[in-house]
Amino acid sequence: MHFVDAKGILTGNGGHYGMNIYRGCSHGCIYCDSRSRCYQFTHPFEDIEVKQNAPELLEKALRSKRKKCMIGTGAMSDPYMHCEEELRLTRKCLEIILQYGFGVAIQTKSDRILQDIDLLDEINKKAKCVVQMTLTTYDDELCRILEPNVCNTKRRIEVLEEMQKREIPTVVWLTPILPFINDTKENITPILNECVRVGVKGVIDFGMGLTLREGDREYYYAALDKNFPGLKERYIKSYGNSYELPSPNAKELKKIFYEICRKNEIMCTPDECFEYMADLPDKYTQMSIFDI
Repeated sequence: MHFVDAKGILTGNGGHYGMNIYRGCSHGCIYCDSRSRCYQFTHPFEDIEVKQNAPELLEKALRSKRKKCMIGTGAMSDPYMHCEEELRLTRKCLEIILQYGFGVAIQTKSDRILQDIDLLDEINKKAKCVVQMTLTTYDDELCRILEPNVCNTKRRIEVLEEMQKREIPTVVWLTPILPFINDTKENITPILNECVRVGVKGVIDFGMGLTLREGDREYYYAALDKNFPGLKERYIKSYGNSYELPSPNAKELKKIFYEICRKNEIMCTPDECFEYMADLPDKYTQMSIFDI
């Protein structure tokens, strides 16, 4: 872990903004796209870069904005990594978002988000809060291999339940689905059934497969050699150096996915989910003006 003073914290166009408080990750997920060389990391991925002035930058940015909107975080680096336990920068940023009446869409794999459920609840009452949770693997033993340094899927589902009790809307990322590993109906169906049970608003899937590019591919293949001997060769034979690696079971899995989601009125296209998460209705922004 090392500390930097960032020049800015928000990216976006005014309709909604994104921020990353940290760069790198300690979760150790074997498939992580953020390892890709295109993101130009100048330090080891596990050596977390901490934007120590993120709260100050965020407050300065939000203070100057007249129109309230959604602030997204967690797209590149999980805001609830191990270092958040000590640093609490995510919590400080949530306090600022609440203070200035903005909404938040926050993405994580970690149950550490429950430490901030009080703030998320307040943000949702004054503006809007959407909690996004990644669920890829229903089997806990497999989850420990694919996502070794973070809580398992069962625990993440418990987090979704706690959000439901507070009426905080949730969205699940059902991605990536790894060919020849977790691309089965026996894996997908119970995850989706749990999504129904805990009342998620939407489920995001990008075609029941995986993407690999330089940097990410090498790390993933090394993990396959360690945990699934011989599988790397099957990948190379099936996909070569392709960026998109769809599961051979994609058609069947997509059918199950759409049937369960549509039957239970769950948003099931990325566009629907992203539009929902980016939208802060006027009634919320008007209310927040009087509340702060």
